[in-house]
Amino acid sequence: MTPELTALTLAALLQVVQFILFAIPANLELGPGYTSSARDRAPSRELSVKTARLQRALNNHFEGLTLFTIACGVITLSNGSSPFTAACAFTYLGARILYIPAYYLGLHPWRSLIWAVGFFATTLMLLAALL
Repeated sequence: MTPELTALTLAALLQVVQFILFAIPANLELGPGYTSSARDRAPSRELSVKTARLQRALNNHFEGLTLFTIACGVITLSNGSSPFTAACAFTYLGARILYIPAYYLGLHPWRSLIWAVGFFATTLMLLAALL
């Protein structure tokens, strides 16, 4: 397995961890009646600020994971793996790990800077695949 695919696998497992970090407080706050329903209506109460932040961080990772998966796939399928692309892949993973507490704690502007590091690492992987 290439280092990029290892980072991708770890990023997917991080997504599982993020889901659990969000799902537990969301179920406690909204109750199993709502969370196990078809959710055809809005919940009777809102999520707490921090649980809502965990939800937004989770959704943000779903979005970032799409582009990162493409980058890892292109690098791997083109046999373009290099120390540079491996470093970019693990930089993305590190940024995603740091993003969770930064978002949860409302660390402004650090949350955005951490997000940018992961985004640019992914972009550099895509550019490296073209060169």
